[in-house]
Amino acid sequence: MLRIAVPNKGSLSETAVEMLQEAGYAGRRDPKTLHVVDVENDVEFFYLRPRDIATYVASGALDVGITGRDLLRDVRQPAREIESLGFGGSTFRFAGPPGRFASIQDLAGVRVASAYPGLVGVFLEEHGIAAELVQLDGAVESAVRLGVADAVADVVSTGTTLRQAGLEIFGPVILESEAVLISRPEEAEGTDTLLRRLRGVMVARRYVLLDYDLPADLVDQATAIASGRESPTVSPLRDPAWVAVRVMIPRRGMNQVMDALYALGARAILVTAIHAARL
Repeated sequence: MLRIAVPNKGSLSETAVEMLQEAGYAGRRDPKTLHVVDVENDVEFFYLRPRDIATYVASGALDVGITGRDLLRDVRQPAREIESLGFGGSTFRFAGPPGRFASIQDLAGVRVASAYPGLVGVFLEEHGIAAELVQLDGAVESAVRLGVADAVADVVSTGTTLRQAGLEIFGPVILESEAVLISRPEEAEGTDTLLRRLRGVMVARRYVLLDYDLPADLVDQATAIASGRESPTVSPLRDPAWVAVRVMIPRRGMNQVMDALYALGARAILVTAIHAARL
């Protein structure tokens, strides 16, 4: 039975649970439940703190898990990242008082506060910089104002929170993070099925089915607009001058594709959401 770690709270939890349910797995009915057995799919779910998931999986106590790449890299002996899941994106940067730091070389010998000392420590080591790391669990942006640190390393979205704390971003990006599927060192039986299902969910979220009617002599031009994964499905209609076309296209930009096909001569253009897929 495949043992899967799932975030029990935080920004990754809700989407991770939704993805697993869309992939056909059983979910928990009570948010306080920490263990669910899905007999039909031969898996067990363990709902854990996102920060602990990489440790459990790396040790082999659990087979696979969903966590953030940042949390994975913060563990000194990390598990294997096997797939990016396309949600929970974040960027890690350094920040400090305006004008104090021009580059990360200026961090040598100073105190750097972060909730991810493992991740930041490895990054600084790779750049040959020796700094004193101060571990905090939250409100990292206040560390400089309170005199706990000289600079911080934290998640940045727009930078507004850091600016409000009187800090400015400097230096290179430490890490581009997102939710990832991780595995123990030796892949467990059933991991490939889970991965295939999750990939199917991601495809279903990124693509839609497009159906339309078209004069038969315009198929080549329409295919140039929307070629599909391999090629469109073209079916004859009762009127031999027309055909029905079905094609899978990216959800993003679908309205522009519909506009282009209509301008070409397509009619009865319909878009259908994809619930699940295997490519």
